[in-house]
Amino acid sequence: MSEGETTGVDAAGWRRGAGVAGAAIGIVAAGAAVGVAVERLTVGRGMRRKARLALDASAPYGTLRGTAGTAVAEDGTELHYEVDEVDDTAVAEAPAPRRRFFGGAGRPQAEPVTVVFSHGYCLGQDSWHFQRAALRGAVRTVFWDQRSHGRSGRGVAQRDGEAPVSIDLLGRDLKAVIDAAAPEGPLVLVGHSMGGMTMMALAAQYPELVAERVVGAAFIGTSSGRLAELTYGLPVVGGLNVARRVLPGVFKLMTAQAELVERGRRATADLFAGLIKRYSFGSRDVDPAVARFAERLIEATPVEIVAEFYPAFAEHDKVEALCAFDHLPVLVLAGTRDLMTPSEHSEAIAAALPDAELVLVPDAGHLVMLEHPGTVDEHLAGMLAAAGAGEAARGIEQRRAAGARRHG
Repeated sequence: MSEGETTGVDAAGWRRGAGVAGAAIGIVAAGAAVGVAVERLTVGRGMRRKARLALDASAPYGTLRGTAGTAVAEDGTELHYEVDEVDDTAVAEAPAPRRRFFGGAGRPQAEPVTVVFSHGYCLGQDSWHFQRAALRGAVRTVFWDQRSHGRSGRGVAQRDGEAPVSIDLLGRDLKAVIDAAAPEGPLVLVGHSMGGMTMMALAAQYPELVAERVVGAAFIGTSSGRLAELTYGLPVVGGLNVARRVLPGVFKLMTAQAELVERGRRATADLFAGLIKRYSFGSRDVDPAVARFAERLIEATPVEIVAEFYPAFAEHDKVEALCAFDHLPVLVLAGTRDLMTPSEHSEAIAAALPDAELVLVPDAGHLVMLEHPGTVDEHLAGMLAAAGAGEAARGIEQRRAAGARRHG
């Protein structure tokens, strides 16, 4: 049988499965579908496909690479990380960093800071493209792919059916990455969405690591709990949260009929792109190349992984773990139009960390670091300077100034 052919039974199964998937996803996608329908009236399908291919070929996003390494998680999962080292020439020309105390012994330290970036759900380390470019050479950075995402291996415990994904497990994965990529010296932790939750899980399980080595942190578009209450922008009808009624069925279908749903996702690429744009960005005038880059990142996550990770969020509750970051330079930043982790969740984190800087970015969605990179970089620079990473802060400011000159 040639590729694309099906038997009568298979075709019937496909139609039934596609109907179920379409009904469920259609509820979630209602708002996005309107925009896609308008686009179809003005732009042909072939033209849209050519435009996507052109953006894929020309956009530089996601092309930055560092020195690769592998950390091994407790269940044997291989976790891919990359290190960008400091440019020694730039450091030699910069003023010496101020000495600071850190660690349980209270000794003055002049060791370089390592900034560890943890990405969000259905993304990968390349989602930090703009921040990686801004910091490149100015500070030692570590970017890693969470298990079953990006270049990391499939979660062994999940593949073998031994254990479900949990945020606590991701916290232990982060500890494995730190042990492999940054075993010594002060750390700044930066996390977006699921990555911020991973940082909280690290603190809950390894409070001594945070106390002895972490000198700053940034929580971007994330949450410390109560995620089961999210509506994802969908209505509440008669006291019933539509998202809570619909989404479990969608994810159950993804698990039971992963190949079927994957084929359906490819067949409805335009609608899928509209969904991503709605749930990733807060404004309509996002750079098409950036929107396409986000689409590619999310497309790269198999539907079975999407379904596998989702239940872990309902169990996430790490408000108490936030106290480990108290009295450190902390940035809490979110978009005011974030439908995935609404800004109220960032406000709750800031309430638990009264010394933190809270930044709510107007007209920004969940992928605020891609939508408003300059704003994110600016506030990261402030936190890094407060954490003692002066070269990193200066590197960001120099690149921002150079960009302003080019576009002025």
